[in-house]
Amino acid sequence: MNQIVVREIGELLFRIGAVRFGRFTLKDGRESPFYLDLRILVSHPDGLARVARAMLQRAEGLAYDRLAGIPYAGLPIAVAMSLIGLRPVVYPRKEAKGYGTGRAVEGEYAAGERVLVVDDVVTSGGAKIEAVEALRAVGLVVEDILVVVDRQEPGSRVMADAGVRLHSVLGVVELLESLRRSNHIGEDEFRRSSNFVAGAARG
Repeated sequence: MNQIVVREIGELLFRIGAVRFGRFTLKDGRESPFYLDLRILVSHPDGLARVARAMLQRAEGLAYDRLAGIPYAGLPIAVAMSLIGLRPVVYPRKEAKGYGTGRAVEGEYAAGERVLVVDDVVTSGGAKIEAVEALRAVGLVVEDILVVVDRQEPGSRVMADAGVRLHSVLGVVELLESLRRSNHIGEDEFRRSSNFVAGAARG
């Protein structure tokens, strides 16, 4: 990705508090020296639009008929991309409706159409695979997933095993390096966070 875009998105995420440094307990119980919370983008429309434009730029060259946003964090990003890029959106439900249409995937689509799955961050890849399976179950073709930040943990390998290519605007190492160069974080924070990423990648 263009280094200017990487710097702009990194500084944007830092400014709105979507990337924070300290001591944070992750979903799997690990203690991390940094935390990514891109759900906050919905409260920053200018930032959300900037991220959506970067996502569309990253998606250039990928073949897709529709965007598929993963609830919850990926859905507003997909909608913002849709409004800017004029691409239709679908989304897999967390649970299929037990009433009305009983749909597992909302929005208009036809079997055989290709969707680009959109989300905020990838870590283990488990939630992404669940979404991919739901979309494929209704006949949609899923070969690519696009996220804002790749935490560069085993998620990319998990998705490759499922026949899905992972794309990102920036990797977490790029994010950390950009914030260090901009003096948003010091050398100690950079080293602690980089060491955590390296250990997670080996796991």
